[in-house]
Amino acid sequence: MDYQSLIEEVYEEVQQLNLRGKLADYIPELSRVDPANYGICLIDMEGNVFGTGQYQKGFSIQSISKVFTLSMVYDQMKGNLRKRVNVEPSGDPFNSLIQLEHEDGIPRNPFINAGALVITDALISLFPQPEAAIKKFIREISCENVVTVNQEVHQSEMAHSSRNRALANFMKSYNNMDNPIDRVIEVYTYHCSIEMSCFELAKAFQYFCNNGYSPYCKRQILDGSSTKRINAMMLTCGFYDEAGEFAYKVGLPGKSGVGGGVAAVLPGRFSIAVWSPELNPKGNSVKAIKTLELLTDKLKVSLF
Repeated sequence: MDYQSLIEEVYEEVQQLNLRGKLADYIPELSRVDPANYGICLIDMEGNVFGTGQYQKGFSIQSISKVFTLSMVYDQMKGNLRKRVNVEPSGDPFNSLIQLEHEDGIPRNPFINAGALVITDALISLFPQPEAAIKKFIREISCENVVTVNQEVHQSEMAHSSRNRALANFMKSYNNMDNPIDRVIEVYTYHCSIEMSCFELAKAFQYFCNNGYSPYCKRQILDGSSTKRINAMMLTCGFYDEAGEFAYKVGLPGKSGVGGGVAAVLPGRFSIAVWSPELNPKGNSVKAIKTLELLTDKLKVSLF
């Protein structure tokens, strides 16, 4: 398969569509990103890299980080995870308080903000130095020693985290938060502020298409059963309240972030990351979603 020609073809087609969205201006630092940025990187199971556009330029991965933090605690929390976080699509905005009240402080899934805050709380309980542990994990699975946190984005998120604090405090009232709220918010905004390129993200996602084994750090990150379950959650919950639309149009497990990135996998075939910062009203990258739709249509592949 000539993946290079394919992604270049898709790249040009998407550019010609002149799709427009809106930058995530509720995090001020993200509103300063050049909206013209657009990159694609695909890595097959042999480790061959295919890229076009700004695929080696770093950007704020935001909610894509939630997949990594979930992976870090999943095996240790297997027995208790479902008591604290559900696995159902939300159907509501990613920072909704309404659902939490109706469901007694149990977030609908680990990828909406409330669920990711619970996962972050669990991570703090498991790792004495959670920020260092997160950075070490992502550097290992991406085989990159320079994966960094954008301090300006981190501070910007910390200063505009009132809704996330409300979510965390509400869950604490239901005894679903063990650590101090300020610390949970600090670590949560830290991992959302990590910067990676499409190339680095595609490498980091390789274990999701390889039964949990990372070819970059050469170790089993998750067992096959856990990998299958997180892939299922990415397919059904990875795109906020647009997950059904993404499954319908693309049909791959994946995760988006309001920094404009999307990472996805076709198990046994490839991992792919796309970045374009302009978002649709659901908080997903307009160009990245269209890119993956065209790519899977042309390849005639998906989970289905």
